[in-house]
Amino acid sequence: MKYTFTIAILLSTICLCSYTYKPKTTSVSIQGEQFYINDHITYKNRYWKGNKIEGLLFNSRMVQGIFDDLNNDTRNNFKYPDSNKWDAERNTAEFVNAMEDWKAHGLLSFTLNLQGGSPLGYGNHGWINSTFDSLGNLREDYMNRLEKILERSNELGMVVILGYFYFGQDEQLKDEQAVLNAVDNITHWILEKGYNNVLIEINNECDIKYDHPILQPQRVSELIKRVQDISGHKLLVSTSYSGNKIPSSEIIASSDFVLLHGNGVKDPEKIKEMVALVRQSESYSPKPILFNEDDHFDFDKESYNLLSATESYASWGYFDFRMKGEDYNSGFQSVLVDWTISSDRKKAFFNKLKEITGY
Repeated sequence: MKYTFTIAILLSTICLCSYTYKPKTTSVSIQGEQFYINDHITYKNRYWKGNKIEGLLFNSRMVQGIFDDLNNDTRNNFKYPDSNKWDAERNTAEFVNAMEDWKAHGLLSFTLNLQGGSPLGYGNHGWINSTFDSLGNLREDYMNRLEKILERSNELGMVVILGYFYFGQDEQLKDEQAVLNAVDNITHWILEKGYNNVLIEINNECDIKYDHPILQPQRVSELIKRVQDISGHKLLVSTSYSGNKIPSSEIIASSDFVLLHGNGVKDPEKIKEMVALVRQSESYSPKPILFNEDDHFDFDKESYNLLSATESYASWGYFDFRMKGEDYNSGFQSVLVDWTISSDRKKAFFNKLKEITGY
């Protein structure tokens, strides 16, 4: 196999998978509490209603971009009505086609997860959706879909918050060694491919129902450090807790950026309190604070969670699932997914985001 750069030959000696290295044009970095894309501060010189916007990273939870169901007993739950079958490649293609419009409204980032999220919004019912097999090897079809999204994000100058594990699917990995294999395999793949526009979220909500202790709060910092060590701190890494929770001092200290979730936070003032508690932690040093999941909206109200996060100089992430009685156009997490800005709720968010960012 031929490689374009000598460094790729060196990387291939430690990589557990074989992919061709390509240099990429989009990079993400951090200086203090601010995000930079291609060494330029995000939303440069932008203020909104007196609030500093530059340096933030507004995002949306789009975790089902490479979704599949490997369980034949549940796969038919996700059939497209026009074809009467589920099609993982179609799902990813429609995702990729929608990304430019997201970016045009000021969305610079989105969360994707290698084990997805609940395709019903909340809850798990037997489906199998995992980029990793039971031993932690990478499934080729998932990786091909992932590469399509990462390539398009690179072209558009967008940042992908890439989650490795989800609590509804980590049981697909046989044991702790399989988890370590998975972390090593995907991290080496990202490095060998040369993707510089990726932020790593080790696992979504580490404090909920993980089968493997190394993915639970008391030990997940081991995996944060593992990715940092493998990448020589080139990859920026964190993990998240469930809604309305503050990460432990150890995780705040070890993370390159602090992830928060606003689920369950009905009073927007509580969002400000959460950000303040992180900054008051004895283990906190200046680094970005980023919500990458919040299922509260009310963008037309006087007070709402997005506004409170912005006023606290914390990035905010939109989490939208299909609620009871809603049609196919609604929600970005519920499979089948309409990835376009189609529902009233999606339009409200993206229009507010365009107003805030000045796009």
